[in-house]
Amino acid sequence: MKDRKCKVCSNQVQGRKGKIFCGIKCKNYYHTNLRRVTKDASVDIDRILHRNRAILLEIIGKKRREIKVARMLLDRKNFNFTFGTHSYQNSKGKIYQFVYDFAWMEFTDQDILIVRASKKHLVKLYQ
Repeated sequence: MKDRKCKVCSNQVQGRKGKIFCGIKCKNYYHTNLRRVTKDASVDIDRILHRNRAILLEIIGKKRREIKVARMLLDRKNFNFTFGTHSYQNSKGKIYQFVYDFAWMEFTDQDILIVRASKKHLVKLYQ
């Protein structure tokens, strides 16, 4: 039988074939750290996504469904074009980048179209 080593401390693992930890302490340590590292990464990304959504809401307002604005306005507000929740390509080949229920699309090099997606539209995307 091949020697198996613990994924955390490299001690000998004994027991069933698929076992990867030498004991409960190593198993708990591994999973606790995995959750912490995942949470740390997602907190930073969530902060950016929430900030982006707040910027889009501030620009479009509570009642408008869409608005075309200068890209410079989003740049001044430190909108991060790198992060979004998902994307959608329409029938004309234009790609909308979403941040939750808002989307933006590069209309021209200098202009950005911001759209508020309806719940009905969002449900369609995931069917």
